[in-house]
Amino acid sequence: MANLRPSQRILGIDPGSRKTGFGVIESGRYHPKYLASGVIRVEKFTGTERLTRIFQSIGELIERYDPHFVVVEKVFVHKNPSSAIKLGQARGVILCAAALQSRAIIEYTPTQIKSTIVGQGHAGKDAVQFMVKQLLRLTEVPQEDAADALACALCHDRYLTLGIDPASLSKGTHFK
Repeated sequence: MANLRPSQRILGIDPGSRKTGFGVIESGRYHPKYLASGVIRVEKFTGTERLTRIFQSIGELIERYDPHFVVVEKVFVHKNPSSAIKLGQARGVILCAAALQSRAIIEYTPTQIKSTIVGQGHAGKDAVQFMVKQLLRLTEVPQEDAADALACALCHDRYLTLGIDPASLSKGTHFK
């Protein structure tokens, strides 16, 4: 029987204070379709300039690809408090950019994403890259940050396909 769920675009984001990965897929097919991916690089900027560039770039991606969902990887605790604060600020501007454009925002932990995509919650970056390449039928392995972002989008695609509401998951967060 054909999958009758309407196609929806998903923008996955792997937040970073220096490099933020993004990946866009179209869901609602037998196999998700790759649309775009890349990395927002802000390492040459400082302080609020980085946050402004991330905010603007996410806003531009939302305008360009018109996603139904923005899926963001949740922060895990860093050993360095300064790094954790900077990452939290980057995530804040990403969430704000999506909220200002009235997008459904969903968050998954790295463990949820890896479990869904690779089958193991503590899989390495290379395993994530490999599975993203396979699942999206790409000719090349995506860059690490872009692969993580595509994995976020693919994780949500899987939950949509299975009819699982992310709000019902204990570690998932769903904003409306």
